[in-house]
Order: sequence, then C-alpha cells, then structure tokens
Amino acid sequence: MSVNREVVLREISEITLPGGETLGQADLVRALVIENDTIRFVLEVDNAEAARALAPVEAEAKRRLMALPGIAQVHIVTTAPAAKPAAPAGGGAPSLKLGGHPTAQAGPQPIPGVRHIIAIGSGKGGVGKSTVTSNLAVALAKAGRKVGLLDADIYGPSQPRMMGVSGRPASPDGQRIEPLHAHGVTVMSIGLMLKEGEAVVWRGPMLMGAIQQLLQQVNWGELDVLLIDLPPGTGDVQLSLCQKAAVTGALIVSTPQDVALLDARRAIDMFRKLKAPVLGLIENMSSYVCPNCGEEAHLFGHGGVAVEAETLGLPFLGELPLELEVRLAGDSGRPVALGDGATAQAYARLADRLVRGGIG
Repeated sequence: MSVNREVVLREISEITLPGGETLGQADLVRALVIENDTIRFVLEVDNAEAARALAPVEAEAKRRLMALPGIAQVHIVTTAPAAKPAAPAGGGAPSLKLGGHPTAQAGPQPIPGVRHIIAIGSGKGGVGKSTVTSNLAVALAKAGRKVGLLDADIYGPSQPRMMGVSGRPASPDGQRIEPLHAHGVTVMSIGLMLKEGEAVVWRGPMLMGAIQQLLQQVNWGELDVLLIDLPPGTGDVQLSLCQKAAVTGALIVSTPQDVALLDARRAIDMFRKLKAPVLGLIENMSSYVCPNCGEEAHLFGHGGVAVEAETLGLPFLGELPLELEVRLAGDSGRPVALGDGATAQAYARLADRLVRGGIG
C-alpha cells in the first residue's frame, strides 16, 4: 500500500479528542507532508490548554502512523495562538512598553530554550529577505522542527501580514510577552505592538532596548531554531542583535545583479566584524517562468550569488524563483512554502540543507 495524504488522514481521522469530536471532524491537521519514510504535520488548536490536552492524541496518531508500511518517523507539532491577556484587578489589560534604553549585560547571551539563533540579512532592501524568512520558517516547521520567527525589521515589520497573525500579544504581568503562533511557527514582531501604519521614530538606544526586549522578554519556549528577520543594511539593529544574543550565524539573501551583490558584501563584512559566522548565501528572484509561454527569463541576472559565494569561500545554499504565487501567498498570510509546488519544494530543499548542516 502506498502511503499518501488520504491514507494518513483516514488512519488518524477517527481518533477521539478530549471534547468528544474526532480528529477528522475537528479539522485540526495542517501542513501535512509525506517524504520517503517520514510523515510530518501540524495540529492547530484554539488555545494553549487545548494543546496540552492533545498529548494523548499525538501519541495515538504516532502509534497508528508508525504502523503503516515503510514509515520510520512521524513528527507532529501542536500549535495554538497566544492566550488573551488577563485583566488586572484595577481594570484594563497590562501592557509592556517597547523601546526603552537597553539594560547592561555581560556580552551576548543565549535565549533560554532556543538551540540556534539565525540572523537573516541583506545589504539592501527589495531583495525579498522577509519573504525568504517567512517561507524558510514554514519549511523548517514542515520538516518537523520547532521554529520561532522574530521580525526585527523595526522600520518595516511585514511578518504579521506574511504569516497571517494579528492582534496585540498578551503580557499578563507587564514583563513577559506571549508570542503568537501560525503554520507551526512561533511569531513575534514589533509590528504587533504598534497601530497599523504607525511609524517607529527611534534613536539608537531605543532600538537597542527594543531588540533586547524582543529577544529576552518573549516566552519563546523550546525551539530548535529562531530565525530573525533583520532590516536591510548594516545599522543599529544588526549591531544590537550581535551584542545582545549568542547568534549561531547569519544567512545572506541577495538577488543576482551586481548592485545587490555590492551591498551583500557589506553585510557579510559586517557579520564577520561582529563575530557572527556567515552560514551561506541565498539567491532570490533567480529566475522567472512566463505563465503563458513557459519561457524562462532571468530578470535580475542569474548565478551571481553562487559566483560570489565561491569567491568568498562561503556555502551557496540555493536559488529561489520569482513567482506571482509567492507574492499572493505572502499577502494572504499563507506562505507559499505551505504548499507542494516547485517554489515550496525549493524552500524544502533549503530547509533540508540547513538541517543536514546541523541547524534546526
């Protein structure tokens, strides 16, 4: 018997949930992937209490699926949105203000529970760095990893839209922040703490304080990897991150044309000076296939990032295409990596390469 999506869903659909419904009736399964001998999917529930109650359901689903012929591994991730903030006795929800001056600390610190911290940067804007970050986060989650995504692009936070999350995160005690969850990824963005369209007009110390808070005062939980979407360039946010957090390494996103690569070199030089290893380069918008005639075009050139990586002695991690589907998926809050098309497969290969390299 060939194990496909229908077989997997049929096998687990009759498992009874704590409330009496079956797993099939509740429609909780998301991002189901079957690859070789491995099954991966997400169970998306309403709240943290419901997520904790699903532990026996996870165990039973794994037991049933491991009994299928040819299946050696089953990875299940259960996610839930952050709890709503509790109202204090005096009325009104407690809030946590971002953007104060940073507090002193003795060098870069790890984030409790987080194994790897990966910065994703670019020398210039407009190369699709945030799109790559959101899709890579989803691809890693589909691969069975526990993934966090911090949108540290202070001046242009776009991850709430791309990941389909909204609403101000809870801070019941006014000290710690409860992140949101989507597509198997734990998400936090300064954009969630602002009114829509509100500009951030901060000097360096306030930026540094905000980055420190987003790193250390968010309840990230146990994560295999935390991806940090940085603003373009080589400014205060990048400096603050590397001074405050024990960064595992950085990924550099660039398009193939020379003007983008010039700025990518500056980003690489910055991370080296900040003692953050550059883990590799990614070529985004590498090719475009016309949906009408099928002809492949290279609107921004092609192969320039691979050549640059070879010149600098750095790993080249892969090419990502330019597709209308990517933009539509990002605008809708459901990253293209959730699907099964060619672009989703490109992100799956990128995630797999990082996992095989020990990240995630």
